[in-house]
Amino acid sequence: MDIVLTIVHVFIAIAIVGLVLMQHGKGADAGAAFGSGASATVFGSQGSGTFLSKLTGILATIFFVTSLGLAWFASNQDRAPSGVMDGVTPEAIEAPVSEVPAAPMAPAGQSDVPVLPGAAK
Repeated sequence: MDIVLTIVHVFIAIAIVGLVLMQHGKGADAGAAFGSGASATVFGSQGSGTFLSKLTGILATIFFVTSLGLAWFASNQDRAPSGVMDGVTPEAIEAPVSEVPAAPMAPAGQSDVPVLPGAAK
């Protein structure tokens, strides 16, 4: 059931994005005032504003309900939580010990930091 709800959720999200991109902004009404032919549109003289706005609201409500449904399914699973490291044994985690040679030390009384000529020692 949660797979079906996830698929519906994704399709609704894509439809909302498409509907929002199809709607025109408030600045587009200024062009319609100068006779851009808004009365000859498919949606009538009112334009597509009310139809697309109502459809966007309905799809947003469905998106919200599917979000709540997916959250409910995720919180009520009876499965034990599984992680990436569940099947790994502790022996496989231990790193091999290797001998790393120590860095050579400067002789006593001398420093390996270079000194600028004329600098105070």
